[in-house]
Parts: sequence; C-alpha cells; structure tokens
Amino acid sequence: MKYKEIKPTKLYEQVAEAIHEMIRSGQLKSGDKLDSVEQLAENFQVGRSAIREALSALRAMGLLEMKQGEGTYVKEFSPDQIFFPLSTAILMNQNDVKNLLEVRKIIETGTVASASKKRTSENLKTMELALEEMKKANGNEELGEKADLAFHLAIAEASQNQLLASLLNHVSGLMQATMKETRRLWLYSGQTTTEKLYEEHKNIYDAIFRGDENAARETMVQHLENVDEVLSKYFEKTTKNH
Repeated sequence: MKYKEIKPTKLYEQVAEAIHEMIRSGQLKSGDKLDSVEQLAENFQVGRSAIREALSALRAMGLLEMKQGEGTYVKEFSPDQIFFPLSTAILMNQNDVKNLLEVRKIIETGTVASASKKRTSENLKTMELALEEMKKANGNEELGEKADLAFHLAIAEASQNQLLASLLNHVSGLMQATMKETRRLWLYSGQTTTEKLYEEHKNIYDAIFRGDENAARETMVQHLENVDEVLSKYFEKTTKNH
C-alpha cells in the first residue's frame, strides 16, 4: 500500500495561525496595530519573509488591513467570520471545481469592469506589484500562485465595493487551490507558459489602467475561459484513464 507523504506545516502558516489565535482570543483586538515586520520576526524568532507571507495570508482572509505608510492593523470582525481557507478536499470533485469557476466568472467579470471605472493610483500600484512578482516568479510556482491571487484580490479592492472585496476574500482559499492546480496543469501539460500567464494578467491590467470597461470584461473572460479549458481537458483525460 502506498501512503501519501505528510508535509510539515510551513513556517509562515504557523505564524499566521499564532496571530490568528491572538485575534480570536482577544489578545489582539480590532483596530489594534501590529508590531513591525522586524519586531514580529524577532518575537516569533523567524525570518522576515515568513512574517510577510503570514501577514499576506491573513490579509487575504480579511483579518488584517494594511494602511499605507502606517502599518498593519486588525480589521473589524465578528467571530463567526474568522476561519482559515476551506479545505481543498472539496475541490476533488469535478463539479465543485466547475461551480467555483462559474462563481469566479460571474463575480470577477463584474468586478473588473467596476475596477476599470473606480480604480485609484494606489490600486494600480498594488496590481503592478503583483504583476512584477508574477514576472519574477518564473520557475518558482509558489511565488507565482501567490502573485496570481494577489492580483485578483487587488482588482476586487479596486472596485471600491467592500462587499465584493469581502466576497472574494472569503473564497480566496478555494481560489488559491484551483489556481495552484490550474497553473500546475497548465505548465506541466505544455499548454502554456508562465510568460503566457503573465501576458493574460498584463492585458487585464492594461484595460483597467485605460479605464476601458469592455476590454476589462473581455480580457478577464478570456483568461477565465482559458482556465476552464485547461481544467476541462484535465478532467476529460483523468476520466478516460479511470
């Protein structure tokens, strides 16, 4: 019998869990400012990159917010909204993945259109940083996946609609799981390259930058249809093999 290798928890996940517990227990309250990255690294006795990744994960979950030039703060919350991203186990089912992709299409095409009209220069800067990370991530898939998700979440923030941003934050754990799998399938199947993925995201950014609502919708639809196509081919192949 072959057993699956159990991977140890990554350092940043342990840090994120510890900060999450401090929020849940009330040690850190909404509106509290977190220590600097340097101070947190010293307190947790880990590297700064582990702290940055942990803070990024907690921001994606909607627990923390970054105030430009001020620092990182605990967001307003109610206890029932606090959870770690849902287990990727529910994505084992083909229909679940398809349904999630449909949800993404519905939400993200509207969100990107809204972002093209309402984005601020700060929003554009956040998207540019995510794109730069994506470009630099060539060969480093974990970095690529994070940058991919950060880009999509930045678009949601740019819509200036907190409900939309919150909605995407809530499904971000599942989005990350499908992105991870899709990127892997995409790259290993030879259907595309990291450069092609970068280009697709760059096209979306360009449309938002120009404030072109229709082009923003079209480029997002094109990107998500490509995701759909890769997943469909994968499921078709695995169904035949079973």
